[in-house]
Amino acid sequence: MANRLAHATSPYLQQHADNPVDWWPWCPEALAEAAERDVPILLSVGYAACHWCHVMAHESFEDDEIAAVMNANFVNIKVDREERPDIDAVYMSATQAMTGQGGWPMTCFLTPDGKPFHCGTYYPPAPVHGMPAFRQVLDAVAQAWSDRRDELAEGAGKIVAHIAEQSGPLREQTIDEEALTAAVGKLRQETDPGYGGFGGAPKFPPSMVLEFLIRHYERTANPAALSIVELTAEGMARGGLYDQLAGGFARYSVDGRWIVPHFEKMLYDNALLLRVYTHLARRTGHEGATRVATETAEFLMRELRTPEGGFAASLDADTDGVEGLTYVWTPAQLAEVLGDEEGAWAAETFAVTEEGTFEEGASTLQLPADPDDTERWQRVRETLLRARDRRPQPARDDKVVAAWNGLAITALAEAGVALARREWVDAAAEAARLLLDVHDVDGRLRRSSRDGTVGDAGGVLEDYACTAEGLLALHQATGDPEWLTEATRLIDDAVDRFAADAPGAFHDTADDAEELINRPSDPTDNATPSGASALASALLTASALAGPDRATRYRSLCEKAVARAGALVMQVPRFAGNWAAVAEAMLSGPLQVAVVGDGEGRDDLLATAARRVPGGSVVLAGTPEDGDVPLLADRPLVDGAAAAYVCRGYVCERPVTTSEDLVRALAR
Repeated sequence: MANRLAHATSPYLQQHADNPVDWWPWCPEALAEAAERDVPILLSVGYAACHWCHVMAHESFEDDEIAAVMNANFVNIKVDREERPDIDAVYMSATQAMTGQGGWPMTCFLTPDGKPFHCGTYYPPAPVHGMPAFRQVLDAVAQAWSDRRDELAEGAGKIVAHIAEQSGPLREQTIDEEALTAAVGKLRQETDPGYGGFGGAPKFPPSMVLEFLIRHYERTANPAALSIVELTAEGMARGGLYDQLAGGFARYSVDGRWIVPHFEKMLYDNALLLRVYTHLARRTGHEGATRVATETAEFLMRELRTPEGGFAASLDADTDGVEGLTYVWTPAQLAEVLGDEEGAWAAETFAVTEEGTFEEGASTLQLPADPDDTERWQRVRETLLRARDRRPQPARDDKVVAAWNGLAITALAEAGVALARREWVDAAAEAARLLLDVHDVDGRLRRSSRDGTVGDAGGVLEDYACTAEGLLALHQATGDPEWLTEATRLIDDAVDRFAADAPGAFHDTADDAEELINRPSDPTDNATPSGASALASALLTASALAGPDRATRYRSLCEKAVARAGALVMQVPRFAGNWAAVAEAMLSGPLQVAVVGDGEGRDDLLATAARRVPGGSVVLAGTPEDGDVPLLADRPLVDGAAAAYVCRGYVCERPVTTSEDLVRALAR
């Protein structure tokens, strides 16, 4: 018999709909039930692509005896962290404060009014490696609630107070040329000199840090910045982190050499990395970066696009409960598909060995070096991919998350222009239309939808900011003023509803959002840009597009927000990559390029600008008649010919009419 999760819009919650656990979704009724029964809340937080979430579900939540204990002693609430990042953030802070670490599944025990008194992550069904069994934890918590409730309540109050103390705004600190140069030096010291990236295992793709370093190199020609980018981009693209057959990146590498991934594929990683490889290809002309950008965009289009035109959240780490089952190969399997000779060549090319690099003698596919015979390589890849497609496939979490679709819209619009792939721009526009038509309810943005049905959770700051940034990218790619109008509306709403009392600081939830034990406000960039840094980026881009009347206000708001992140950039630049990238664009202007005219002349100038501008710049093409597009206003043709205007702060240099002159103008 299905529980209360059967009608949830979240695929993760629906995965637990048939558990014997009497699950509730997070709602006021669940908290009221705990108060009426006078029992604690067991809060379990995870997401659909999470391997260890599946493990704990199979081991414990599907077990009738464990479920009976949970049902008798707790009100059990299941939360999809991707659908409710606010709840996840609040209780992850508590988990980290209590245990010194965090992760998913996250398991928290709360008082009926939501205060945490005991937190952890995964619990096994039997004691192992010093971890207690989940049943032992349940019994101990239930006993403590019965015998020492006052003590638990007092501890919960201290945790809530601690979280509140840690969540105040950072002090203002200017990010200037010296600070950004120092950040590059610190990143260089922390870079793995052999394989790129930062730290050891596990190793995550540092997409926003790479974007910052590309922009820094473009502005300063500092070779140290570019060397970090090229080393890391090469390492990720040649390792098992990257899908050598179908394109797209896995979430992270479990080793320090990018060989063995944690196999889940997330929309946000691939959107952010598409942008990085596009900008690297644009800056260096590197064929490998162009190939990876193209394949990653095609992965998004082929495997994550939904029937409604949005992009799905993720592909699962597991296939039929086995991690990596779809993706790994043995030499014998290669020979079975390709024949002995081609199989041996493929094994050498993709570093597939008898010993294996993964489990049970299987290997992930790598590409240590570019093959000499590219035609053979492409033929082998296509044959292996067709064979792999006949294997069982990982499940797809097909909910559409506004923020992550905003990241994908930005990346596809930029890549579509830079690499002359109009179909990517069209796909970005279709996703944007879905967000505006489905997620925008009564003028307020909702977090997620599935199958065209919007969820109940309100949008958080990153939803507004990343969606706005995507619409601004579309405005540049298409010249359509509607995207600019909708973007500035979202930006204005975000500034009004998410601002904190301190100038330049922002909360992650709106002023009328559900009141939790703390109003989250995390400025650090992690797997995705923080909501505040994403808003700063949108403000800066909008200041260069929305016209002089709004430019000053948006620029001022951006500068105040960036100043709040100064300490992060200087002390922990690995977790402030997007902030640093915004600061770089501020120092560069940002540069504005307006191309007016039509026909081949305009297309040549636009293509040149798209290839040559530094990251964070804005490029827009149209005709002099596009008076409702601020950047194109009062930009006439030159002697009847298409022209390009290179501007900063809407103050433009003399227009140029040839690609050669535009290259020289952009180099100044």
